[in-house]
Amino acid sequence: MSGYDGGRGSRGGSHGGSHGGSRDGSRGGGRAAGDERRNASGRQRSAARFRGDDRSRTSQAPSERRKRTDPARTAAFDVLREVDESDAYANLVLPPLLRERRIRGRDAGFATELTYGTLRLRGRYDAILATCVDRPLPGLDPALLDVLRLGTHQLLGMRVPVHAAVSETVGLARNRVGAGPAQMVNAVLRRVSERTPDEWLSVLEKEAPDALAGLAATQSHPLWVVRALREALAGNGRAADEIGDLLAADNAAPRVTLVARPGLVDAADENAWGDVDLVAGRWAPTALRLEGSDPSGVPAVREGLAGVQDEGSQLVALALAAAPLEGSDARWLDLCAGPGGKAALLAALAAQRGARLVANEVAPHRARLVAGALAALPDGAVEEVRTGDGREVGVDEPGAYDRVLVDAPCTGLGALRRRPESRWRRTPSDLAALTGLQRELLTSALDAVRPGGVVAYVTCSPHLAETQLVVADVLRRRDDVERLDAPAVVRSVVRPDAEIPLGDRDDVQLWPHVHGTDAMHLTLLRRTA
Repeated sequence: MSGYDGGRGSRGGSHGGSHGGSRDGSRGGGRAAGDERRNASGRQRSAARFRGDDRSRTSQAPSERRKRTDPARTAAFDVLREVDESDAYANLVLPPLLRERRIRGRDAGFATELTYGTLRLRGRYDAILATCVDRPLPGLDPALLDVLRLGTHQLLGMRVPVHAAVSETVGLARNRVGAGPAQMVNAVLRRVSERTPDEWLSVLEKEAPDALAGLAATQSHPLWVVRALREALAGNGRAADEIGDLLAADNAAPRVTLVARPGLVDAADENAWGDVDLVAGRWAPTALRLEGSDPSGVPAVREGLAGVQDEGSQLVALALAAAPLEGSDARWLDLCAGPGGKAALLAALAAQRGARLVANEVAPHRARLVAGALAALPDGAVEEVRTGDGREVGVDEPGAYDRVLVDAPCTGLGALRRRPESRWRRTPSDLAALTGLQRELLTSALDAVRPGGVVAYVTCSPHLAETQLVVADVLRRRDDVERLDAPAVVRSVVRPDAEIPLGDRDDVQLWPHVHGTDAMHLTLLRRTA
């Protein structure tokens, strides 16, 4: 929760519109454009005034009119629009935008919390806004709805005073959406501010048809995702009633975790890390937690000696490298390598053993990201970064590899902390295409590994259809593969003083609320013939 108080951003006067937020005010954004452009005397307004430019005439006195928009709030709004219109990911859009606009320090922190907090809690805020707006939310202009969400997060999810949250959001609406809709924003946010966050949660719980729907609304997840995650908990031997804790963990901002790539950087080398606060990770010996939010200032990260990588992602790569195999250990394959985090860690580990890594990626732009991630590796560690369809490798290169990682494309339901927009994009219909692809990739990997070699099947999703069922279906059609004890291998690679809880199965499922990592799944398989 941000400590930003809105004081600097609230310069330029009080909030626009009436203090009480009448029902008439909320209808202001829905009139036809022609009506919006007529003033009280029936005269047509200019297009500039209708757009809500800074020169627009408003109901405020001249001294109260918005002098300029707040850069942090404007940045958050622009990221939300890019996410909605271009299917972009906020974590790829926001950092360069902040640099381009020279938004730093507290303003950058405020913009970051406002952006990610609004995306994570969008479902909760939409449920709240639905009770405060006198028309269906899908009928609102998407840009106006994003403004309302941003204002609601400031009121209910951040320590921003009501006057600043309303005033600044109305100014943002006037600048980016229009003067008429800005009146509606003022009225709606005034209604939102009439209840505390806890009071709103009680309202949503009471209005929900059942307890699970109440969790979906209050914890801001689509109902189908809540059901799937509850089934995944039960299917992995955990209590189904942990679902509330899991959803809450999805809504907690994750800490930035770095990976110190073995042989490239030493965690104790102060020159490599610069003037930053680092704490050892909880599980992986390669993990360092950055007590800040901007890894771009860390020398080791800039030079490719370290990278940003979730601790769960590090654990599955370390486990593949440590899994027992029979025979040679010289050639490794990352079948779906983009964007390159696991490939870089594997290549660093391979280099220490005199092995080499082939990194395959089907998308050319992601293959370029992989090449960048591997640039700092020593000569000989990387045999090739290539663009190709992973489903064909098993046919083209049968039995050619000793270790193979299948980090399969998936719904990403295990990384909703980091990519909160994914929960609003995915639908149950995505599963059929993804699980078909996952089966083909795992089959290809098992064909590409030699007898005695090991395959790691990994997804950043706990969904049973993408994890246990994919593996079971592939193995049902083969008699040349055996399961390895993945929990035992993971326990062998964690820090010596760590006791990681992994359950009784022969595969591994990590959880945000239990392990503090993304919900990574790992199955280890050895080719027997």
